[in-house]
Amino acid sequence: MNSDIEIVKGRLTLLFKWRPQTRYWLMLTNDTYDQTYNLFFNSQRANERLQSVPLRKLAHYDLADLEKLLLKALRQDIKLTIEFVGFTGERWPASQKLIQRKRVPLE
Repeated sequence: MNSDIEIVKGRLTLLFKWRPQTRYWLMLTNDTYDQTYNLFFNSQRANERLQSVPLRKLAHYDLADLEKLLLKALRQDIKLTIEFVGFTGERWPASQKLIQRKRVPLE
């Protein structure tokens, strides 16, 4: 899992280019069919289409490890919003906080 974090950070530094009037965020999807988590880097300039670049497919399918390692490390080093897709009704194991309240149209 730590190597996944380093790979994600490296890819983000290559992809992130600060531009005015541009929104940047990460999207973490729960693929229940393949039992994986997928991480995407999204960006959208004003009045332009959304660009979504796959960063990493996390084959280690454990929600507790995802909470501890990946999200805390990403939130400390990378100050981007993280959007969750496919986690409707699920809770984080440690804090029991709801991960995603409503379904996203992508689901």
